[in-house]
Amino acid sequence: MDTSPDARRPLDPATVVVVAGRPDRSPDAPLSAPVVPASTFHAGGERAYGRYSNPTWEAFEEALGVLEGGRAVAFSSGMGAVSAVLDTLPLGAVVVAPLHAYNETLVTLRQRHERGALVVRPIDTTNVDAVVGALDGAALLWLESPSNPMIEVVDIAACAAAARAVGATVVVDSTFATPLLQNPLSLGADAVVHSVTKYLAGHSDLLMGAVVVRPDSPWEEKVRGRRETGGAIPGPFDAYLALRGMRTLHLRMRQAQASAAVLAARLAGHSAIERVRYPGLAGSPGHDVAIRQMRGHGAMLAVDVRGGAGAAEAFAGGCRLWVHATSLGGVESTLERRRRWPAEPVTVPENLVRLSVGIEDVEDLWADLARSLDALGR
Repeated sequence: MDTSPDARRPLDPATVVVVAGRPDRSPDAPLSAPVVPASTFHAGGERAYGRYSNPTWEAFEEALGVLEGGRAVAFSSGMGAVSAVLDTLPLGAVVVAPLHAYNETLVTLRQRHERGALVVRPIDTTNVDAVVGALDGAALLWLESPSNPMIEVVDIAACAAAARAVGATVVVDSTFATPLLQNPLSLGADAVVHSVTKYLAGHSDLLMGAVVVRPDSPWEEKVRGRRETGGAIPGPFDAYLALRGMRTLHLRMRQAQASAAVLAARLAGHSAIERVRYPGLAGSPGHDVAIRQMRGHGAMLAVDVRGGAGAAEAFAGGCRLWVHATSLGGVESTLERRRRWPAEPVTVPENLVRLSVGIEDVEDLWADLARSLDALGR
């Protein structure tokens, strides 16, 4: 893609997210990639069959690939993407994994470990020395930054350099950051995983995932092969909606991130809150690393509510504007106590509430949070 008015100056990501993945600019061509609901294609070309490729997926993959600086492979869900990556590993391969990450990723790793398919070494990936110490004999280093739901920031460049030194592959789940705030491939990662369901699509109306690999990586064919044989293909309409949603990613993220910074600071001063987990707060763990490797601090934060699990549940359920629900990254603000899910790691505090800041007016969002928090003390 070369649509820059000045070839000496690369396009800003905010522009790339709008222009990438468009059809050719020929007379009467559509401006947006159309939905192609086809399972069968005429013989003689490269498509062959609907499980192998689809023009609507390809438009989405082109846009995401350009944003991340690699080549993207779309899947029917984020877990479809995660599973495809893990399926490329040989039997008994060692995986160094974080203590805190998306809980279904951790469940999948644990299940494969328990049946002997993988050897999983869980560690605190925010501690680079711990990462280095765990990499001996590892085939894969799995990172997630910022992490779900603890909002921990991992030094991707340092961890990736340590993994390369021992020949291990590095995969980073960058769902919370999105390609606008962080590009793990440029920091040394071999692949990036996204739950497209979240910020990329942005409207809480579809399930999709993606893996982005380096342009010259053999992993692209491996991951595509897993999609073809495993069948975790995205529907054309979902891919269309995801690409349409991604066009406004920079506007949505700008508003949500600005509001998150305001809310984090105010929550830190509320008597009902023990701790605010947000890398944008000066002095918070991960703040310095986030400044080095991110172009912002994102719109995800978490709080530890005074009074334990009951108070945290009452806070989440007491909000009226904020939606008490799982998932995240939509235009609407959502929150939930993460330990309500049995699969959540026990190291996640019982009183932790994760907040996904949407694009509503920040004063309305704060008024709703403050009202619910104030009610806890009555």
